[in-house]
Amino acid sequence: MGVWCIARGAFSSAGCLGVYAGKYTGRHLCVTFLSGGSAPVGTSVRRYSQEPGHGSDVPGRFVCYHLPHRTLVKIQGADTSPFLQGIITNDMELLEEPGTTAMYSHMLNVQGRTLYDIILYSLREANAGPGVFLECDHTIKDSILRHLKMYKIRRKVNISPCPELSVWAVLPKQKNAGQEASKPELLSPDKALVWETDPRTQEMGCRLVLDSQVDPLDIIASCQKGDTEEYHRHRYAIGLPEGVKDLPPGVALPLESNLVYMQGISFSKGCYIGQELTARTHHTGVVRKRLMPVRLSAPVQDLEEGAALQTESGKPAGKHRAGVGELGLSLIRIAHAKEVLMLKSSDDATVTLEASVPDWWPQDVKIN
Repeated sequence: MGVWCIARGAFSSAGCLGVYAGKYTGRHLCVTFLSGGSAPVGTSVRRYSQEPGHGSDVPGRFVCYHLPHRTLVKIQGADTSPFLQGIITNDMELLEEPGTTAMYSHMLNVQGRTLYDIILYSLREANAGPGVFLECDHTIKDSILRHLKMYKIRRKVNISPCPELSVWAVLPKQKNAGQEASKPELLSPDKALVWETDPRTQEMGCRLVLDSQVDPLDIIASCQKGDTEEYHRHRYAIGLPEGVKDLPPGVALPLESNLVYMQGISFSKGCYIGQELTARTHHTGVVRKRLMPVRLSAPVQDLEEGAALQTESGKPAGKHRAGVGELGLSLIRIAHAKEVLMLKSSDDATVTLEASVPDWWPQDVKIN
């Protein structure tokens, strides 16, 4: 029995995201954002008060990224909570508690494998009644609509896609520890249908949902637009999976995909589809593979889906999932996670890769 230990924070995302501190207190993730920094000498900086209607951020401190790969489905009606409670891994009762308005979860098949990764947001509309926006990968929108309607039966819920809405991620522009900063100020809060801290990890900033005709720069103070590819580079740098490339439907297992670390599962709620295998694996405490951030020695083109990883001695070590450039995510056998691994492309080119333990994982991650 040995302790598995890998250096944390080996990867960084250039030009991206702020530093945060947070703690998980049972059913809630308590988050403090740490960002900011002093302005260069000679730079005029306008300061805002903390009074309602005034911001507290220097212009240009945040970057907003349009996420065209994500889409929304609206689920509304008296039975919204009990309906979703039986088909998602997390506990819908969390959204009924004060201060919790966003939640990450997976939907599983009967074998306990991930079908869809989703984020749920409580409706903010006045007099909306019970309901949520469900954020998912846009490529599986039709599939998830069929899935929801199959289990709807006689539930009093209305399910409808929202093609008129757009999803944005809002992230700090620079890493500057030691100074407190809030979310960017919303100049027109009424135009934001969703404005929430990302429930998966503090390092993913905030989520914003707008009508597609609304420009986020018109309603967010101290913000500029960024390239969506930089958003993906940041995700891969910190090891956060999102969508069908990172979590192949019917293939990915939720615990291997770090669903626990992303606050996406409840082990105390009632039954849901796929619970049996997931709960058994959790209670045995045996997870032999983990989805981990990796850095390749060189970018590789035309990789086969689930390309095999090997140790330098030729032992199977896992499978590569997806990535951007030299950054990516791989499902790695923990026994080989400290080793330099090999990956072959479809044209027989070989590159090496190394894994890292993300900073947002629990500090006591180990395997005995």
